[in-house]
Amino acid sequence: MNETMSVELTDQQREILLKGLRYVRSSIMLEIQEPSSERAQQRAEKLEQINALVQQLSGGVRRSPAQVR
Repeated sequence: MNETMSVELTDQQREILLKGLRYVRSSIMLEIQEPSSERAQQRAEKLEQINALVQQLSGGVRRSPAQVR
């Protein structure tokens, strides 16, 4: 399942997706689980996937550095 899909998003749509990903990440972090190395690995993998999506969505953002006077 390594299909790639291209989607054009407005800035507002991208921000909505990023906000949703923050909620999903928080949900995963706060999920109560049995302490086991397998569960910890699964959680780490999910968080890594979310971080990759955040990076992809944030990569299209052009931000100029702050100007100090």
